[in-house]
Amino acid sequence: MHPTRKAAAAAVTFLAVTTAVAGCDSGTTTNASTVGSREPGCPAVLAEARQAVKEAEDINAPWGGPTTGPEAVSGKTIAYVAQTMTNPGVSGVAKGVQEAAKVIGWDVRTIDGQGTPAGIRAAFTEAIALKPSGIVIGGFDPTSVTKQVEQADAAGIPLIGWHATAAPGPSADPKLFSNVTTKVEEVAEISADWIIARSNGRAGVVLFTDASIPFAKRKSDLIKKKLATCSDVELLSYEDIPIPEANSRTVDKVSSLQTRFGDRWTYSAAINDLYFDHAAPALRAAGHKGGGAPFNIGAGDGDPSAFERINGKQFQSATVPEPLSEQGWQIIDEFNRAFAGKPASGYVAPVHITTADNSGGALSWDSEGYRQAYRKIWDK
Repeated sequence: MHPTRKAAAAAVTFLAVTTAVAGCDSGTTTNASTVGSREPGCPAVLAEARQAVKEAEDINAPWGGPTTGPEAVSGKTIAYVAQTMTNPGVSGVAKGVQEAAKVIGWDVRTIDGQGTPAGIRAAFTEAIALKPSGIVIGGFDPTSVTKQVEQADAAGIPLIGWHATAAPGPSADPKLFSNVTTKVEEVAEISADWIIARSNGRAGVVLFTDASIPFAKRKSDLIKKKLATCSDVELLSYEDIPIPEANSRTVDKVSSLQTRFGDRWTYSAAINDLYFDHAAPALRAAGHKGGGAPFNIGAGDGDPSAFERINGKQFQSATVPEPLSEQGWQIIDEFNRAFAGKPASGYVAPVHITTADNSGGALSWDSEGYRQAYRKIWDK
């Protein structure tokens, strides 16, 4: 077991007992005594949500990814084109790519698109000019750089995405050898399930998204759809704030939402944990306690700052973390399969929920054993 998970195991065992007694999901800082005394408006949905959350909070997830594949191909270079390195998910995967590339013996160049369409196009053009062996599309829509994607294809440069398209795995249009991501449907559903379960089926929710990213827009739309299956969960507001503008717009928006909804606002979900970093000052200024309502869950990416907020109970209660480092290693493994003339692995990481009760104080989440598995495959 991961060392930080040993301490969490005892907490989760205790949590399972108290959950069964209380009849609601984890957490003692909610108004559960009030909410739990009322009949939920969606008993069947609530029961399913509780079971799904219990499974997703399991901390002993073993490595379920590939254990066989081609040995390391030597002498390769990778260009990682980032949507913006201020996006913690994008930067976290970039670090994983760098780490794995060092192990397999490749060189990596990271190019920051600065979060703007022009910047991303320029970064992609720069990447092609480097004539790399492969290019990573880090967190942006390939259809926004159609010309560059066609140029890479014409040059015989394989492309692998991270959160680049809605579905994991190979893509014919846009042409990607593979897209590395959890399943957006699963992330969205478990995020909504957590709100339904923790609130005992009664919540006033604000949902934050970035509609400029198709993957993010679809995720938030799916969260909204699942929340609607519980009649006493009300979507108070659906807020579109582009990730690159989150630092400048979120504080004012949260202040406005607080004025509009007051105590009706009990839960939030966001397509990226980053929103809650910027929401915290406004919530604090409004007199909210870090461990109180609104209880916030990030539907990705699970960067270290999100774990710090969760562990410290500072305006974020949960995250559905992408295994960022692990996915960086998977990207390198997928490129190795492409270079060896083999198909993509087809692996998709399962969803997980991190809370203060099961994090064990850790600052990230990855399945156990992935580094050893990939080293064995590559004979490194």
